[in-house]
Amino acid sequence: MSQSQISNPQSPIFLLGFMASGKSTVGPVLAAKLGLDFIDLDLVIEAEAGRPIAELIEREGEERFRQIETEALREAVSCGAAIIAPGGGAITRGENRELMSGHGITVWLDAPFELCWRRIQIDGATRPLAPDEETARARYERRLDLYRQASIRVTINQFHSPNDISETIINQLREVAEK
Repeated sequence: MSQSQISNPQSPIFLLGFMASGKSTVGPVLAAKLGLDFIDLDLVIEAEAGRPIAELIEREGEERFRQIETEALREAVSCGAAIIAPGGGAITRGENRELMSGHGITVWLDAPFELCWRRIQIDGATRPLAPDEETARARYERRLDLYRQASIRVTINQFHSPNDISETIINQLREVAEK
């Protein structure tokens, strides 16, 4: 990736991370800074399904949800350059990992579990895959090795604003481009 490709990227940038790591908050800020569209895959899926993801998982199961997610991801990738925020579990499917790493740059928003859990409790959204702290922590820990495969890792704490995180991502994209 050249310096000019950072200010005008030709391929998608995927924001990866656990639930409540900041993908949906950082994504629009990063997209605005880079002049790209932001695609929140969960919102796309909800619009297409006509129901919230929690209800979709409850009615059709996690496996069916993951299939729908893969279809939505494939469609988003075909749109070209954009900031794409898949759900936290999208990386659990090999096909999704290949799609993302093969078509763009993956950025892991590495927020500690405690911060994610605190945000999950505050936002009050129904999260069927994180019904309690123990289940959520186990899911987080199972995914860590997959998140670590991302091209870029951005460590996040409670004091980092979406603007700070976006600037860090852009700086790391520049470093990758210079190599």
